Amino acid sequence: MPELDKKSEYIIQVALPVPLRKVFDYLKPANGQQPVPGCRVRVPFGNRKLVGLVVAVKNHSTLAREKLKTIIQVLDQGPLIEPAQLKFLQWAANYYHHPLGEAIDAALPTLLRQGQAAEVAGVSEWSLTSLGLEVDVASLARAPKQKDCFLQLRQVSGQVLTREQLQEFNPNWQVAIKGLISKGLVEKRERKPALIESQEVIAGPALNAEQENAIKEVESAGQGFSRHLLHGITGSGKTEVYLRLIQNVVDSGQQVLVLVPEIGLTPQLIDRFRSRLRATIGLFHSGLNDRERLNVWLGAKDSDSQYQYQVVLGTRSSIFVPMATLGLIIIDEEHDASFKQHEGFRYHARDLAIVRARDADVPIVMGSATPSLESLFHVYQNHYKLLSLSARTGEAVLPGIEVLDLKLTGQHSGLSPQMVLAMDQVVKKGEQVIVFLNRRGYSPVYMCHECGWLAPCQRCDAQLVFHKNSARLRCHHCATEQRLPDVCPQCSSKELHPLGEGTERLQEEIQKQLGSEVRIKRLDRDSTRRKGSFEKFYKKILNNEVDIIVGTQMLAKGHDFPNVTLVVIVNVDQALYSLDFRSSEHLMQQTMQVSGRAGRGKKAGIVLLQTYHPEHAVFAALKHHDYREFAKCELLLREQAGFPPYACLALLRAESVGRSKALEFLTQVRSAGLKYIESATNKGDVVINHVVPAPMEKRAGRYRAQLLVSAKTKKALHQILKPWIAEIDEMKNRQVRWSIDIDPVDLY
Repeated sequence: MPELDKKSEYIIQVALPVPLRKVFDYLKPANGQQPVPGCRVRVPFGNRKLVGLVVAVKNHSTLAREKLKTIIQVLDQGPLIEPAQLKFLQWAANYYHHPLGEAIDAALPTLLRQGQAAEVAGVSEWSLTSLGLEVDVASLARAPKQKDCFLQLRQVSGQVLTREQLQEFNPNWQVAIKGLISKGLVEKRERKPALIESQEVIAGPALNAEQENAIKEVESAGQGFSRHLLHGITGSGKTEVYLRLIQNVVDSGQQVLVLVPEIGLTPQLIDRFRSRLRATIGLFHSGLNDRERLNVWLGAKDSDSQYQYQVVLGTRSSIFVPMATLGLIIIDEEHDASFKQHEGFRYHARDLAIVRARDADVPIVMGSATPSLESLFHVYQNHYKLLSLSARTGEAVLPGIEVLDLKLTGQHSGLSPQMVLAMDQVVKKGEQVIVFLNRRGYSPVYMCHECGWLAPCQRCDAQLVFHKNSARLRCHHCATEQRLPDVCPQCSSKELHPLGEGTERLQEEIQKQLGSEVRIKRLDRDSTRRKGSFEKFYKKILNNEVDIIVGTQMLAKGHDFPNVTLVVIVNVDQALYSLDFRSSEHLMQQTMQVSGRAGRGKKAGIVLLQTYHPEHAVFAALKHHDYREFAKCELLLREQAGFPPYACLALLRAESVGRSKALEFLTQVRSAGLKYIESATNKGDVVINHVVPAPMEKRAGRYRAQLLVSAKTKKALHQILKPWIAEIDEMKNRQVRWSIDIDPVDLY
């Protein structure tokens, strides 16, 4: 940056949250204040006023001075984003070929994007007054909205609600709350930010030799950048390794960033972290409100703040949380697809974490019982150090896995007789059962038995899913809902029935077969929509208030239920019919993760798995719990087929209202791209495949097409993408929306 002279007219380059791959030149504000790189500014943009980030200060512009607009306001006195963090964001935007302004916008908490002050502040809460605790609710009969709001406050645990919770109950809550405050029934207060500190830290269990070796390997690598893959079978004590490493780093005066794939993992992890770590811990995920996220973001950034966080535990977006003294990054369940952002700025948090660790010159530890094939490939290439935990801790042993051939056993409503008998026996012993089916709702199809009509989604190439609890048909792709038809729209028959099983139907069927006294709960996205619902569910399981847990992939995410001794996997075959080259890997990972919930305590566990294809190689590997042998075979197939990690992929997607527009646009894009291959140094290093409709061509009312690009190396891929994307940007086509996905995790 040039030496600043207040008398000079320096050009301020600003990255704005707009879909343009460029920065914009502005003049400093009328008051003469000179913004520096990394601070936010409010600027005019067309007929709007936007908040952007200063990325550079120059002494010239390609535009004439009279064409430059003046910054309206400088929002930060100094850099909000430090140079190292800004460099990291610029690298990420370049790698994923995404507009820098949008990438920066995605990395900032919502309140900072809106231009609010970068200050730690309290969280607004509303609670009942002493009068509100005693008043008769009947007195609010003439004010139904106030009555509803009042009842929510009275019923909620602690009788305190935040802005987000009130919004969830009633979008027009402000008017009702004002009325209740005027009557003296409710009061507003500001809750001060609270550090989550350890209380009564307890000693951890004795480490086994493999755990001690894993810790020693990471620490012996030194303070600088190093990459470690912790491959530990389910229940082998990976979290204990994390805890010891974290405490050592915190004791040295540095911070630790811990990434987990799902919000649902944070409640149990935070309990364990609080009981074991002498550290202040900040949570960062979408389940928190905007103010809570901003407070953690600022607390981690500022080493002098009274709210400084030593450990940040969060989901995908926490990769962008600035940390004043970062000393270690940990990625739990590194294989999980949830680390990939599928909309907007399509980054992969695990891959960015490696770059961030490299830039900060600190070690990174990636843990999983079922590592991604890409990570194992890097181990075999000596890029990552492999750390192995091959046995369960304590007295726990791996569960036995039994594969049931449905061609021989038969099934009723998704359950074979053997499974029903096994569940009944386990429940009678006072133990718990997990029933896994990765399909929510009551039934995936609603069908007319007279003419064969299937209830379609009018906006997607998919059937509507029947949800019995709400008596609605819903599309799980575009969220369209409609009531149940009285007669078949095609033949007017009343013979309409659900076909197939979802978690709702499975729960109902198990209740029928085992009796009403068996306590069955469902764990899926539908049953855990409200804030705090998962935490309540989790505590009920730990307190043995539930006998059978029926759920989706939320159950496969590393939860520790010590009294679960039986895991039942109902419909494992659906993954075998996928066109995705990663389907076998995902099937193996998901099945092993779910299986790993059984027998984690002192009681032995067993897994029953139903399939029509017991001869499939995946099931043989599952029986022996041999993930690494499976991975070696799968990597060989990938190498022969030229798929990642032996190739690098980019997927261009386009969508339009008309069926042909997206296909025509990508055909034009492909033609433009071919000339860049012709001019490349090694022509054969990049292949641009033919344009095809997406596997689900119509979604949310728009038709989708895609174009897959494959390259032998990242360098070859990005070499042609940069000029090619610049040319695509010039193809002004208002009828088509397009995007590019670097390193896609699925081809849909």
